[in-house]
Amino acid sequence: MVRSRFLLALSASLPIAACSVGPDYRPASPSALGAPERYSVAADAAPAADLTAWWTNFDDPLLARIVERARAGNLDIVQAAARLRQAREGLIQSRANLLPTISGSGGYTRSFDLAGASTVTLPDGTITTISRGADDSFSIGGDVSYQVGLFGEIRRTVEASRAQYAAAGYDLATIQLSAQAEAARNYVLARLYQQQLANARSSLAIQDDNLEIAGFRVQAGLVSSLDSEQARAQRAQTAATIPTIEQNYNAAVSRIGVLTGQAPGALKAELQAVRPIPRGPARVAVGVPADTLRNRPDVRAAERNLASATAQIGVAKAALYPALAISGSISTDATAVGGLFDQIAGRLFAGLTQAIFNGGRLRSQVRVNEAAADASFAAYRGTVLTGLEDVENAVVALDASQRRAREFAIALDAANNSAILSRSQYRAGLTDFTTLNTTESSLLSARNGLSQAQADQAQALIQLYLALGGGWDAAAGAPQAPQG
Repeated sequence: MVRSRFLLALSASLPIAACSVGPDYRPASPSALGAPERYSVAADAAPAADLTAWWTNFDDPLLARIVERARAGNLDIVQAAARLRQAREGLIQSRANLLPTISGSGGYTRSFDLAGASTVTLPDGTITTISRGADDSFSIGGDVSYQVGLFGEIRRTVEASRAQYAAAGYDLATIQLSAQAEAARNYVLARLYQQQLANARSSLAIQDDNLEIAGFRVQAGLVSSLDSEQARAQRAQTAATIPTIEQNYNAAVSRIGVLTGQAPGALKAELQAVRPIPRGPARVAVGVPADTLRNRPDVRAAERNLASATAQIGVAKAALYPALAISGSISTDATAVGGLFDQIAGRLFAGLTQAIFNGGRLRSQVRVNEAAADASFAAYRGTVLTGLEDVENAVVALDASQRRAREFAIALDAANNSAILSRSQYRAGLTDFTTLNTTESSLLSARNGLSQAQADQAQALIQLYLALGGGWDAAAGAPQAPQG
């Protein structure tokens, strides 16, 4: 009977708990976030292709393997995954407050009648007391408590925790994308430095030959020692660039190792073979700004943070209104286990509390949460605008690097022809060493310029893929924390 009354009171309170104070969250439109309908730069507005595994577009198997290793072993990703698991447990704890808390207890007591007890001396000399009888007592009890949440404070807390959990999932995806892009960028840098080393060593070999020829011509009295000194200076300057390039190469390879969760030198042997700078597609469809907002996990995380902050306003406002708590208990006791349920006693209690005076602290907390929501909305807008900026900058960088690469290809062809002619004419005594030195320097500069432009093109592609939210399955939503 007591249990039925308690359940009746509990069920009657549930409709009351459906009332939630505070603003209901509504997603903002792209225009409210400052997103235009089109990008301000010349871009392919066709819908973007599937960029879940954008690194395969470079047709470089080693690059693809490195990016996959970064995705699986990067320690920043491991930390973000742990934070996601924490957020999931926070959601579970918040949801638990929607349900009653039930606890049980049991006890056993034996009491002795010492009236008229006798004492006995045991063989070992120990004196003990023997009572005439003993009584047993068994008890079982249960307690139930439930915080009704008349004005939705519990539901708003669950709403906030759910949004925080989703935001943590999007944060994990953001870090995954960043780690993948960073690994790819350093791979491109490693290939660039390999190319620059090859250019420097090729020029150094030619300059060694020029120095030898200049020495022969000085000994023959055909030219002054100025030619020999110029050749020696040029060779030394080229040789001086090699240690710096080797240092940069080592830094890029070491960075790749750390990004994949390994020691800095773990991939040095694998990257030792010289390979060309990876080249991807010449054009990439970017869609419209609204597509970017849907595909970037950092934008989605910012939106979920705003939803959480909005729900917290309701939690703070609910504290201004009465709070209802219901509790009940059932207990029974008997002298034998079989008689435990012969007589059951129960108790039901409902308590209503209301803050009367708190010096304005509760209303201040409402204003604090409202200010936090305003800050979250500003952060949301900032993330949106930064994302659009990233796309436009990457589009322009890709176009600029492609145009530079075309011009450097022409410059390299002309510089190579000039260097061949200058070498031939210098050997024949038809030109001076200053002209030869200038053409050789122009050739090295054109080679490095083309290599740099090709690397910039690959870097711009990587940045564009990252800006478009490539590297994860946006349709699947926020990553979920593993169970267990």
